[in-house]
Amino acid sequence: MQIEKYKIDEINQQHLAKHRRQFEFVAADVANLDLVLQKLGAFNIAIPSWALGTGGTRFGRFSGGGEPRSLEEKIEDVGVIHALNKSSNSISLHIPWDIPENAASIKALAAQVGLHFDAVNSNTFQDQPNQKHSYKYGSLHHVDKAVRKQAIEHNIEVIKYGVQLDSKALSVWLSDGSNFPGQLNFRRAFQNTQESLQEIYDALPDDWKMWIEYKPYEPNFYSTTIGDWGQSYLLASKLGAKASTLVDLGHHLQGTNIEQIVSILLMEGKLAGFHFNDSKYGDDDLTVGSINPYQLFLIFNELVEGMDARGMNHAKDIGWMIDASHNVKDPIEDLLQSVQAIKIAYAQALLVDKNTLVTAQNNNDVTLAQEILQTAYRTDVRPLIAEASLLAGGSIDPVGTYRKLNVRANLIKERGLKTVATGL
Repeated sequence: MQIEKYKIDEINQQHLAKHRRQFEFVAADVANLDLVLQKLGAFNIAIPSWALGTGGTRFGRFSGGGEPRSLEEKIEDVGVIHALNKSSNSISLHIPWDIPENAASIKALAAQVGLHFDAVNSNTFQDQPNQKHSYKYGSLHHVDKAVRKQAIEHNIEVIKYGVQLDSKALSVWLSDGSNFPGQLNFRRAFQNTQESLQEIYDALPDDWKMWIEYKPYEPNFYSTTIGDWGQSYLLASKLGAKASTLVDLGHHLQGTNIEQIVSILLMEGKLAGFHFNDSKYGDDDLTVGSINPYQLFLIFNELVEGMDARGMNHAKDIGWMIDASHNVKDPIEDLLQSVQAIKIAYAQALLVDKNTLVTAQNNNDVTLAQEILQTAYRTDVRPLIAEASLLAGGSIDPVGTYRKLNVRANLIKERGLKTVATGL
């Protein structure tokens, strides 16, 4: 289904007076208001194709009604999200969960709802039907060269699909690792991984990037072959300029200073981008900003400072994507909430008084530095985001508008109550 713009406009009109009061109150203290609104309007976060259906745990999955049954329906759902927030203009595909059988028609459908295709993601953490070799003991690091070759060929196939869709990046996450001491030779596993990635890297088109994701544990619990940002950075450095490190916020041990990692990777020109989510205990894949909104703001503070230092375009020079699992919530509502949380953290970071902060840092004025950051963080920037959305033709209140338009009920009517999305 698609949402007609006039319906969004009608609902916006009902809340416009209140929005104007709230916006003018906040805007009065924003020195560079036009620039902030311009940057908020340009900032988009990609939606992964696998996040449009209900997620699951090791113990069960409780599918929701009206889930998308095909890639085409997933594109339609992302189109709904983008129509509401005007901040989700791309979709990231996971192969082979969402193989574009006819690239031309898929691209045309995406364009019809204002979308393009972000990074393509390979999958060597599951065995697929009719697959010759199993990934039970790993893929690109496997002791058997035939298994490694199969995984390499899959990644190259994913690149070919991406080329057809005008994607420009391959995202690689490996579950390769070990569950018990002695199971794996760490050095040989890392060398195998590097050699395998090199073959894939060599198959990249000239204008493509390779994003290397890391994770400390799960599904293997003793070791992961690309277990932290240092190992990913090492591989990216060895591979070449087209390779860089992808940061998933949930892929860190508790207490890890993610903002410091981000700052260093950005300084070195090796930050590929983000998979946004939130967590309480591990890789929980919860709604962005639902647990640690202050940490998200601190990450964006380092991002804005670091990108400005390098003269980078905030919206385009690294990748922004959500990677979450919606186990008990409407996936579209959850994704709308996540995009909103990301935009809030970004807007707050844009309001940080950079010059005064630098002065405080140079004077070792710890109290003032903290006050500067927390002043920006405690600013209610939601009216700024609503204004940017309004200017772009979106909704003042995306989740509220989604509910008023009864989108989920209409999707259930179209698709049925017992549909199950492909992928997770």
